[in-house]
Order: sequence, then structure tokens, then C-alpha cells
Amino acid sequence: MSRLALLVVAVILLVSSFAVADRDAAPKNVILIGWDAAQRNHIREDMAKGELPTLSKLASEGTIVEIDILRTTDTKAGWTQILTGYIPEITGVFDNAEFQPIPEGYTIFERLEKYFGPDKIATVAVISKFGNVGDAAPKKVRVPASESQPAGKARTPTQDAIQKARNANIVVENGISYRVTPGEPYYITKDHMDVFINGLGADANVGNKAMEMLEKYKNQRFFFFVHFGMIDARGHAFGENSKQEDAAYVNTDLWTGKIIAKLKELGLYDDTLVYVTADHGFDEGKRNHKDAPYVFLATNDPKVMRRGERADITPTILDRFGVDLSTIDPPLSGHSLLKPYNPSVWTK
Repeated sequence: MSRLALLVVAVILLVSSFAVADRDAAPKNVILIGWDAAQRNHIREDMAKGELPTLSKLASEGTIVEIDILRTTDTKAGWTQILTGYIPEITGVFDNAEFQPIPEGYTIFERLEKYFGPDKIATVAVISKFGNVGDAAPKKVRVPASESQPAGKARTPTQDAIQKARNANIVVENGISYRVTPGEPYYITKDHMDVFINGLGADANVGNKAMEMLEKYKNQRFFFFVHFGMIDARGHAFGENSKQEDAAYVNTDLWTGKIIAKLKELGLYDDTLVYVTADHGFDEGKRNHKDAPYVFLATNDPKVMRRGERADITPTILDRFGVDLSTIDPPLSGHSLLKPYNPSVWTK
């Protein structure tokens, strides 16, 4: 090998070592990308076939770990746990039907605004879905008679908490029962962050809006949540493992790649950690996700060291930004994936 070739190799190795060192340091920016309803086994199969090049490249720079869901496998509960680090008994968001606004200050957006100062970080959410990742105001709806439960029916602690929430929100007017919905999960949160946009629909709308926001906030520290919803939409419409749903995986990977390309174009990628995860999976071969607890976390963060659950993602990102998790009140339900933690049981 010539001296020039040896010099080139040495420079490449030196640059690579600096890149690793940069990833080990506290990030300037973080983007959390949501693939709504992305099933873990489907991800594995598509990666093995080379159909998810963006996700594969991201994991090669950091890791991909298993995330297991120990509670409800739906959207409201899922993204609330991911974006707060709390179980439903603390946030009041149990599932798509039983919920309340997340208490003020409990989301990762608000934690980071408080930690850095509101003028020192931009907090942005760009979201495909509407109601289940919603910010609507309180409303009153009639309670169907079918919702009443037989007295004395045995329930789990979570079911007891849900029933308590149901009863607390019911009012009777002229003999008719109504449930007063205090507002969707992000009704309070949206007023304590820089940008909250939901209901965008197709991945292209989400991706283009996310890139527009990156242009807007490229000169300051930021935390983005970018939510893609088409995998879930295609799964409900055509079924898990349908060709339409599989195409949605490929398309979501494509748009994730465009966001990463935009970071590189703006010179931001080396200072940005990217995490990709899902709120729940999909029942194998079906059109629902009643029992779909197997998802994932793919990231260019080399410090993620173990598998976990949904509530571990906020603690991980806060830890990465340098937030002392022991100072958070109430204490987070989740645990940072940067540190060892051994729960009593893991699923397959």
C-alpha cells in the first residue's frame, strides 16, 4: 500500500474515532421518530430482506433493542408512556377510551423546557394522527348503557383505576348520564412547547412538515417528536402482513431517511441523536392490536445498552441530555436504557 493510501486510511480512522466520541458526548439535539404500530417481528423480517435501509443504517451506528409493552397496546396509552416516562396510574391516560390531559409539567417537552430554559431549546411535535395523539378541549358525551359493569366483577388494579376514572367523570342531568371528558392527552402540554401540530395524515405530510421545522430551528438546540401513522392505518385497513401494510413500512423508512438526510444537509446530524420506536405492534395477520406488546428502539446512540419498555424512553433521552433523573417529581416509572436494570420478567 502506498504512503498516500496509508495516509487516507489513517485520516478515515481518525474521523471515525471522532464521530464515535461525538456520539458518546451529550447531544445538542434529539429527534424521536414514531412508527405507529410497527411490529417487532415485521421490522426484523424487513431489515433482513434489506427493505428498511434507513433503520438498518441507524442501528449500525448505534443499536437496536427490544421494547416490551407491559400494559395496554394502543395509541393514547402508548405515546403517553413514551413521552412522559410514567405509567397510566400517574398520567391518567389508560387507553384510547379512558384518558385525561397529561398533568402539567409531566411530558419530556416540558422537562426539557424547564431544564434548559424555554429560550434555549425548541420543543416540536409533528404528528400524523389527530384524536389519539390529540389536544382537543373538554367535552361532554352521553354514556351508553352498555358501558356499565356488573357489581362485584373482579378486576386488576389497572381496571379498578380505569373504573374509578370513569365514575369520577360521569355527571347525571335530567336522568341521563354523561361523561365529561376533561380534554385529550396533550390539551395542557401543547401550551408549554414551541410547536404542536397533529392530524397531518400521510407520511409525506409529516416528513415535509418535520423538515420545514428543522429549517426553522436549525440554529438552536431542539427536541423533535415526529410521528408517522401510515403503518397503523394500513394495518387496520388491510391487515398485518398485507402488501399494503408492508409498503407502509418501506415508505416510513424512506421518510425517516429523508429527515436524516435533511439533518446532514443542515450540518446537524453529528450533533443529533435519533431514536425510532413504536407505541405498539400489531396482532399477527389481523386488523387490530389488542395484544401486540412487541416493539423496538433503533438509534444511532451507542450508549443504549439494554432492552426495556415504553416508559424507559423518556428517562433515556433526559439522561442523555444530562438531566438528573433523581430530581424529577413524581419519580419516573421508567428507567434509563443507558444503565443496567433487570425487571422481574421479560417477554419473548
